[in-house]
Amino acid sequence: MMNKITVCAILTFCAYGTFGLPVISDDAEQQAGKFEGDIVLSLEQRMALDGLRNGLSADRYRWPNNTVFYHIVPDHFTTEQVDYIHRALDTIANASCLSFIETDENATAYVRVVGDNVGCFSEVGYQDSVQDLNLAPNTLENGCFRLGTIIHEFLHAVGFFHMQSATERDDYVTIVWENIEQGHGHNFEKYNSTFVTGFNVQYDYGSVLHYSDTAFSVNGNRTIVPKDANVTIGQRVRMSDGDVTKLKRMYSCE
Repeated sequence: MMNKITVCAILTFCAYGTFGLPVISDDAEQQAGKFEGDIVLSLEQRMALDGLRNGLSADRYRWPNNTVFYHIVPDHFTTEQVDYIHRALDTIANASCLSFIETDENATAYVRVVGDNVGCFSEVGYQDSVQDLNLAPNTLENGCFRLGTIIHEFLHAVGFFHMQSATERDDYVTIVWENIEQGHGHNFEKYNSTFVTGFNVQYDYGSVLHYSDTAFSVNGNRTIVPKDANVTIGQRVRMSDGDVTKLKRMYSCE
């Protein structure tokens, strides 16, 4: 039996703007040991790594009829945590033309929300199969249960990569390679636009999909330095205006 989630959280944008949002460490997104910390790639996506950017351009990775089916494994989460997941989904739904519909384990293609692994991670885009999205249980607004982190992982699931992988990123940030933990330099590669697109949206420092400035740091110093000294990166509070615009363009909401 499928039940459409109740839309209860209206997306709002704070008066102080995208770049004034508090930044919270994204350590939970780095613990899973996946590609760029929290991304699970399909074989085809691995083969196309030289074409990744920010949002998948291929229609086959978009959820049919703008409908994302999901199932939260009940034994993995408390009622409070489940409610917070629903709040994140409501936020994305209210900002776009996507619908999130809860289904059972008999469905053939859906996001299975689990909490039995370390850290947070997700596959990218529609996989036409059961695809896991892991949120390691925690108290609300900590680790994987920051609202912005849950939104971050579901934006991966609907088709987005990290912001700092964008082709033009060197015009906006400097990568401090010597501060990156050994063996994690691949997490900071940039890619061309043959496989993924930015949907004609300018580089977005305030994206909920942007790494923090100390991501994968070996010494606590910054690994990513914005060229605009007045901005911050790595917020996990809400989707930025740019995130919302790209989401709408990806799913033809405009």
